[in-house]
Order: sequence, then structure tokens, then C-alpha cells
Amino acid sequence: MPRPPTTPCVVPLYTNQSFDNPSGPTPIHYTPPAACPGPWEKVVLSIDVSMVGTNQFDRTGSIWLGGAILYFGTTQEPSIAPPGATTWHIEKDVTDYSAVFNSAQSGHSDFVNYVEGPYDGKLSGSASLYFYPVKNHGAEQNLPPRPDVVLSMNSNPGNGTYALNTTADQYTATYTSLPKNIERAYLDVYAQSQSNDEIWYSCNPNDQGTLSFFGCNNTAFRETEISIDGQPAGVAPVYPWIYTGGTGNPWLWEPIPGVQTLSFVPYRVDLTPFAGQLDDGKTHSISMSVFNANQYFSVAGNLLLYLDHGSKQVTGSIISNTLSATPTPNVAENLTTDSNNNVTGGNITVTSNRNFTISGVVKTSHGVVQTEVKQNIAFSNSQDYTLPANSEGENIVQTSTVDSTTTRTDGHKAIVLSEHLSFPLKLDLGFFQQSDGSYQQYSDVKEQGYKQSVSVLPGFSLAASANLDNTFDGNNTILWSPSFNFNGVTNTYSKQTYKYSDTFGECYSRTISSQNNALTGWVDGTDCWSGANNLSWRDRFSRYASRAYGATVQLLP
Repeated sequence: MPRPPTTPCVVPLYTNQSFDNPSGPTPIHYTPPAACPGPWEKVVLSIDVSMVGTNQFDRTGSIWLGGAILYFGTTQEPSIAPPGATTWHIEKDVTDYSAVFNSAQSGHSDFVNYVEGPYDGKLSGSASLYFYPVKNHGAEQNLPPRPDVVLSMNSNPGNGTYALNTTADQYTATYTSLPKNIERAYLDVYAQSQSNDEIWYSCNPNDQGTLSFFGCNNTAFRETEISIDGQPAGVAPVYPWIYTGGTGNPWLWEPIPGVQTLSFVPYRVDLTPFAGQLDDGKTHSISMSVFNANQYFSVAGNLLLYLDHGSKQVTGSIISNTLSATPTPNVAENLTTDSNNNVTGGNITVTSNRNFTISGVVKTSHGVVQTEVKQNIAFSNSQDYTLPANSEGENIVQTSTVDSTTTRTDGHKAIVLSEHLSFPLKLDLGFFQQSDGSYQQYSDVKEQGYKQSVSVLPGFSLAASANLDNTFDGNNTILWSPSFNFNGVTNTYSKQTYKYSDTFGECYSRTISSQNNALTGWVDGTDCWSGANNLSWRDRFSRYASRAYGATVQLLP
């Protein structure tokens, strides 16, 4: 991650901490860095993790401070080529959570790893916060706007993520004393699929029993719903993360894991139209649920508030809200059967399309401001099945897109923020018997992507835009004897590409490749016009867009 040129103050959260067979979360006691008082140019969370052993499941980990979740992700499974540790390093920009870091806080790290029986892999790690001071005195005024208040959805700061097992389950935060001068509000949403829901994009309708490659139901559609005081307030699409034991094929994910596997990126829901409602001094609740959850989704959220510094009381209201409480997906089944009515193949497709507009107004110290959030959220999952005797094949093509236009009007000018998000997934899964009675099990990830484009039209100033594209593809085949003994793997390769560019001329492009579980090379700058990476620590697009828009606009995680 690009870092400012100033010397950071480093605050360790924990060092060489073992996460094996824990009796509880690892406690964190945080004190702000006296030598680097805020506000900061940038705050980076740095995490190092190590797995030592020959066999272990992928585990889930999270880091919390003052009740707020700073990190959420999963672990790498042990290397298939011991000896030596499997290690990885994570960096995350947590500057938006600066309000948490201004005072002493308690927190915890919630990595849990069980070492028992054949699972001998031992997990440990360290984490620190790097605080980069502003370079020149007085330059604080030029910093982009950041949230004034960061609140967890956890009622108890010592709690971790919350499990949602069904559509009806809700994760609710109740706030009894919110500030009365809220001008903008956002919710960072994490919804991680676990257990029966882990491979949710492979699930089938309930009337088809265990037709799915992984035997799960409630169709292959999931969506996170957000409500305020019982009113629909926003939608967060679920990203199809694949963990390092995912698709039943851990060899596929070494040494290159899937997109965001080791560090999830939250989805930020704009709740600004509800700011006037939250300012009334009453108790308010924010709830999260996952449509079609089927045991289970692990969820968490941070509420980010921007305050009107020129007023102690902001008033306002919702003008209109066309968002329905739940989606209405359409399921089409076109399956073939044999004479015994057993399914032999065919297609199942589930689609959902949501169009809604939410607008609200607040009366601030600098005038009346109206915010309109207009979104189209489209989802499609197509599953082609091939089911001959003693074999099974499932080819998945999934698209999930969000097109958002947020217009903020203050009576003098209109600022328009447009965003397009796309989460493509193309995945072929198979377990086929060969002519000699042996079996081949393959996982062919043709595409797993996270694509984002953002543009801002700031009234009387010039428009600016940026694009991010992170894509994985890879393949692996596991060989099994006729008696299902493991006979090795073949056709193993993977590639991941990360690209960023903006209208300020900044560009980053890297592609890494592997063959037979070893890194074979990397290529930098090929997608940049100059043929070389040029990424400034200033993140000029984010600074320009955030200042113009009045709230954080950021693509780089």
C-alpha cells in the first residue's frame, strides 16, 4: 500500500500471538501514539500471520477495537510442500476509523484455530497500527473529510461477528444517544458465508433436494438487507468469496488465493437520506438480515457518521423511499430426468432485479441539503448440470452488479457521484468417473472478479473518475483411485490480476501467475499507458473526489 513520506508512529496490537485452542479472544489494549497526535494523513493496519504444520482447515479471523471491526478475513491453509511456515502479510487502510483511534480503547483479535488429531497446523500472528502524521503544520485543513463518529453494531464491545441462520434472523444495533447534528451516515457491511452457506452460489431450490454439488438449498441467491427503525434503508450484495479450502480443492489456492480471501472488503451502504430521522434525539435501531440465509452468514457492521460542525441540532426527514423490504427473485428450472424421474442434467437459473430511490433532506448550518440515492441491483446465477451415472458436473455463471447514482444538492450546486460494481463468477465443478474406474475431481475458476468504477461530477469543478479491477482464474484436478484413495493432483495453475487507474494519471497493474503450486512470475505495468506503475501515496482521485463530495470516496482498500 502506498504510504506517506512521513515517519509513522507504530502501535502494536499484539505480537507473536498464538491462536491455537484459545479459551477466548486475544485481548487488545490500545493507547493513542503520543508522538503522533491526530488528525493523521493515513492510518494503516498491518497484519502478519503464520501457519506451521502439514494439515489444517482455513480459519476465519477478525480484529476489533472500541467495538468497531477493523479487519475480517480467512486464513491460508498449510503449504503442501513442507517444511517451513506458510506466511502472509496484509495491509489495510483504516483511516476512516480515525475517530476510534483518538482515545484509549479495549479490543480483541478473534482468530480461532483448533489443533487436534491430524490437524496439526499451528496459527500465530502479529498486528500493528501505523500512524502517519501530516507532513506540514497547518496542512490538517487540506485533509479529506473523515467520519467524526464510528459506532459498532455490537451492543457489547467484547462481542465478535453475529450468525444469521435464516432469512428471518436479524442482527440489530440499538442506539440510544446518537449525535443530533448528523449530516451524513454510512454503514460498512460484512456478510461472510459459512458452513452450509459457504458455497451459496452452488445451492439449488429446495424442491431439488441435494442436487447441488455441495448439497445446499434456498437457491443460489443471497442478499443483505439493511433497515432503520423497521424501514427498508439499503441493500448490500453478497460477494462470492472463496476460501483456501474452497470448492473442495485446497490445491487450487496455493500460492495464489482468491479475490479478497485473506482480507474482505466491506460494502458501504449510504444511509444519508435518513440523517434527519437519526437527528431527532430518540432511540434508533439499525438491522441487518441475509435473504435466503441457510445456516449461516457471519455478519458485522460499522456505522460512520459525519457531523455538522457548525450546528448542535440538525433537522430533516425522508422525502421518498421506494425500496421494498425483500427482493422477489425468479427461479426457472429446466431439468431432464430418466425413466425413474432422477435428474440427469439441465439448467437452473435464479435472477433478481431491484430498482429503488431513497431521498432525504437535512437543514444544516450551511443550508438545506437534499441527498438522493438511486440504485439498480441486478443478480443472475445460471447452473448447468451434467449428471451421468457415478459422476456429477455443475457449471456456474453468476453476475452481480450495482449501479448507483447519488445526487447531493445544497440549493447552489448539485454534486453527482456515480458508481458501478460488478462481482462476476464463472466456476466449473466436476467429479467424473473415468473408463478405468478411477475418478477426476476438477475445479475450474474461469473468473472471480471485483470490478469497480467511480466518477464524481462536483458541480462547478471538473469531473474525475477511477477504475479498479481485481480478477482471479485457475484450475486444478484431483485424482482418485476406484476405491477413492488420493492419487495426486494435476493441471494446477492460477493467475490473479490487480489493476487501478484514474483521470489523474495514476495507474497500477500487476499480474501474478503460478504453475503446480509454485509462483512462476509476475508482470507489472502492462495495463498502464506508460508501461510502468505510477501510484502516488496521495491517492489523488480519492482526495479530490472526497473533498468535492464531502465524504470518503475511495477505491483502493
